[in-house]
Amino acid sequence: MFPAKARAAVAGQMNSTPGDASVSVPVMASPRVCSVNVGRAIGASWAGALKSSAIDKRPVASAVQVGMLGLAGDEQSDKVHHGGPDQAVYAYAREDLDWWAGQLGREVRDGTFGENVTTAGLDVSRALIGEIWQFGGVVVQVTSPRIPCVVFRNWMDEKGWIRVFRAAGRPGPYLRVRQPGMMRAGDPIERLSRPTGSVTVAEVMAAFYERDVEVIRRMLAVPGHSSRWDGVAQEWIADGHPPTAAAQATG
Repeated sequence: MFPAKARAAVAGQMNSTPGDASVSVPVMASPRVCSVNVGRAIGASWAGALKSSAIDKRPVASAVQVGMLGLAGDEQSDKVHHGGPDQAVYAYAREDLDWWAGQLGREVRDGTFGENVTTAGLDVSRALIGEIWQFGGVVVQVTSPRIPCVVFRNWMDEKGWIRVFRAAGRPGPYLRVRQPGMMRAGDPIERLSRPTGSVTVAEVMAAFYERDVEVIRRMLAVPGHSSRWDGVAQEWIADGHPPTAAAQATG
């Protein structure tokens, strides 16, 4: 259950601009990988129709091979809505996990949100779609925001979780692997390129819920955006309806 202070604090996020820098993530001269996290699919009665989930990611002490479809030793139960080249890796900021810990009144360890990479000093939700980073020996590209799903809601076991996660404007990005390689905790993070005219990860999540056609058009114009968004976004733009259930299942 969300305490009252959490609901109030998260509600305040709705008054901020999604593209603004997060108050949680300070600018660091040397951003780094806090942890690399993987998880195996396990049976879970709360995990929707599949009754299986790999959302519980745990830090790995050694270096991990990262390929075009994700991390060695990592799994996804729902391969229709998770994984694939455009969602090979999910990243989340340690600073935002700390912020959530304060709102929830409990520990939020690395990997709790199902992220493969927990970062420090990098405002991942204010990254631009199409932005390219290097994590150790791995080069990745920002493709889309996470849209919270029922499995994520049930895993967190917090009342109103999808609504509150949306309001906080800290979705974290999915990443495409452009150069496979090895990655480990402590690796430096370098921003290699940042496209002009793009939109942020947080702006796209807000646009998804607010039916902001202009933001979605700008996303679709950016080379490197997730192809998963093409069909539903074009349908939405054409007929004025919100995205279909296929897009909403992403989480």
